[in-house]
Amino acid sequence: MTNQQQEAAGRHGQGAEYTSDGESPALGAGELSALRNEIAAWRDKTLADSLRRLPERKARFTTWSGLQLPDLATPLDALNPYLTDLGFPGQYPYTRGVQPTMYRGRLWTMRMFAGFGTPEQTNQRFKYLLEQGQTGLSTAFDFPTLMGYDSDSPRSLGEVGMCGVAVDTLRDMEVLFDGIPLDKVTTSMTINGPAIVLLAFYVALADQRGIPRSSIGGTVQNDCLKEFIAQHAWLVPPRPAMRIVTDMMEFCAKEVPRWNTVSVSGYHIREAGATATQELAFTLADGVGYVESCLARGMDVDTFAPRISFFFDLHNDFFEEIAKFRAARRIWARLMKERFGAKKPESWKLRTHAQTAGVTLTAQQPYNNVVRVALQGLAGVLGGTQSLHTNSLDETYALPTENAVTVALRTQQIIAEESGVTHTIDPLGGSYFVEWLTDRLEKDAMKIIHHIDELGGMVSAIEKGYPQREIAASAYEFQRELEMGDRVMVGVNKYVSDAPAIPLLKIDQEVQRKQVDNLARVKAKRDEARVEASLGAVRRAAESSANLMPPIIEAAKAYVTEQEICDVLRAALGTYTDPAEF
Repeated sequence: MTNQQQEAAGRHGQGAEYTSDGESPALGAGELSALRNEIAAWRDKTLADSLRRLPERKARFTTWSGLQLPDLATPLDALNPYLTDLGFPGQYPYTRGVQPTMYRGRLWTMRMFAGFGTPEQTNQRFKYLLEQGQTGLSTAFDFPTLMGYDSDSPRSLGEVGMCGVAVDTLRDMEVLFDGIPLDKVTTSMTINGPAIVLLAFYVALADQRGIPRSSIGGTVQNDCLKEFIAQHAWLVPPRPAMRIVTDMMEFCAKEVPRWNTVSVSGYHIREAGATATQELAFTLADGVGYVESCLARGMDVDTFAPRISFFFDLHNDFFEEIAKFRAARRIWARLMKERFGAKKPESWKLRTHAQTAGVTLTAQQPYNNVVRVALQGLAGVLGGTQSLHTNSLDETYALPTENAVTVALRTQQIIAEESGVTHTIDPLGGSYFVEWLTDRLEKDAMKIIHHIDELGGMVSAIEKGYPQREIAASAYEFQRELEMGDRVMVGVNKYVSDAPAIPLLKIDQEVQRKQVDNLARVKAKRDEARVEASLGAVRRAAESSANLMPPIIEAAKAYVTEQEICDVLRAALGTYTDPAEF
């Protein structure tokens, strides 16, 4: 018997019978004993004879993250009590999906990441994608915007509009969403440190158009913790950053109930080099941190938990990614119900967006990326995601061209309309191997979550450098394996050939000049007395315990710039430098 089979048998009482109300395994105790004997005989005779004639390939039989895999999964590896560990779709613990009908009722939201150059250019891309069948908007901002700097800042030189769209004021938001009905289309905004400012711009735009705040829906990433762990686009230190996130969650629970005010993001943790287990553990531990912060504020868990969403990476290992999503739902459901005492089923559900792994795309042989993205996207669907972005083949070189992003969108549409995988709910549920892998990821992730608890929670763990060191070690180990040839990337360290030239999207250097000119015109027309009064109100709120959202929305309506608001927050709440870790 393999180690995994022994572990499974020991965990479930050596095949002891369960009750007959759905808790029992497919096989009774006697049948399990017979199966163990048959497996041993198969290994001793059939498998041994085969291996003598044809030995196994000299390969590492592990997941992409390095988990050792059994050569064969059997019922001994999937002895889960069905009702407590799997259940039914739309029911606790949601292992099999958060909706009873899953994709038979509604397909996932196809939300392609878009943003480049000026707001006018991105508005045109938004409308193009909606015309092509995209069902939700996802906004990428340029790096100055992500860091809380305006386009006319010396720090922004050469970066305006390069990796996303530049948004300096409410005027840019007006142009960005021109002709797009905010109460009909959900919008995702990928921004973290200054997320409160961009959300305020969006709410102010809805107010300006006469759209009730209760009618606008979408997500702002707003995951400050993963910034300190992985992406490093922060505004203020960890503890003040948590205060800002909590202000947003408190405000939106009352004023913007359809808005997901934090999208807890494992994606960037994985892209920084984490394993699937680390991505799962650190992401859910971040979620725990936000729940604890809101509870400390005095909020009832069921008033805000249903609007926490998640964002996971879809990496290369097909089954590991599927199992990761199933384990994530089960862990989160149990944490919310058992640890935090949430009463509403909506509070137990882990709802997630997913994106194919940018880190797996290669500049070498870029058309291979179409295949990678198709497999990763399929894993996300089989894992039960509610929303999906598929990367474009050219993203290792530049922002995607219109043709490349269309192929990426068509990839999702082919999975949805042609593959047949949407016809059955959780079609891999009950697979011996998938259930074994789901259990293994859950078990390993919970060990990390318990260790973070022992360190005093995620904020304390970040201040001590724990997740940063763990991710750095995993990234180093993966790169070492790649360079040694122990891990294969097709076209990079095996099957190497010259890369074909492909068309690329080029951002006109005139973008910065146009954006700076537009910003100057906005500043020239605004009421400076109102600007100063608005900034004073933001400053007073930052220096007190008042909620920051209302004064920042009013500042947005006065056409105060993002940097002007962020500079006030930096002055009042402090700045942060990443400590060196060795």
